[in-house]
Amino acid sequence: MTFFSEQPVTTADKTFYQLRKAIVEGEILQGSKLSETELSTKYAVSRAVIREAINRLEASHLVERKANVGARVVSLSAEGLLELYQVRESLEGMAARLAAINMSDQEIADLQTLLNSHFNEVKSGQSYYQEAGDVDFHYRIILGSKNKHLISMLLDGIYHLVRMYRVQLGMSGPRVTTAFDEHKHIVQAICNRDAELAEMLMRRHILYSKNSIENKLEHTMQ
Repeated sequence: MTFFSEQPVTTADKTFYQLRKAIVEGEILQGSKLSETELSTKYAVSRAVIREAINRLEASHLVERKANVGARVVSLSAEGLLELYQVRESLEGMAARLAAINMSDQEIADLQTLLNSHFNEVKSGQSYYQEAGDVDFHYRIILGSKNKHLISMLLDGIYHLVRMYRVQLGMSGPRVTTAFDEHKHIVQAICNRDAELAEMLMRRHILYSKNSIENKLEHTMQ
């Protein structure tokens, strides 16, 4: 079942999605300066299209502008992670609470099917990496909240910055199994329509994820 998919409507959309993917996955390095001229040549579009894409990336918190420097990709940092995950814990906790109330039985069944498909990844000890969009566990719960303001704050606001931290410093090792188990318990709480427990488990899950990424960040900076 497809909940939501981003189909580029215009050249500007396509360029924005391409740039966003390159930043999230580290192809364009964190902290690097964005040159409209270079990017317009690389993506074979006008500078106006690149300018619009950069503005949209700034709204998604993936790019920041500084006086006399111009636009740069954000740098991943312990302080940035803490601030981001404090907001994420609160908003996604609320999303899990509302999902337990508002998701249809079919949507919950689809969420359980998604989780079962992840089981093979975890069993083989692979990195538990989920692509953005329809297949992402968190994404479905956010949409399942059915609260358009909350969905916008998460998906248009911080979602792709969260992905940047997760993709570049994401889950591997023992965290893979524990994260999967936490997902299972969250789904069970939603299935039981236990809104309070769903929120508590989601908040705790995000806190554990933050601690795991923080440890990796410390090691990469040493």
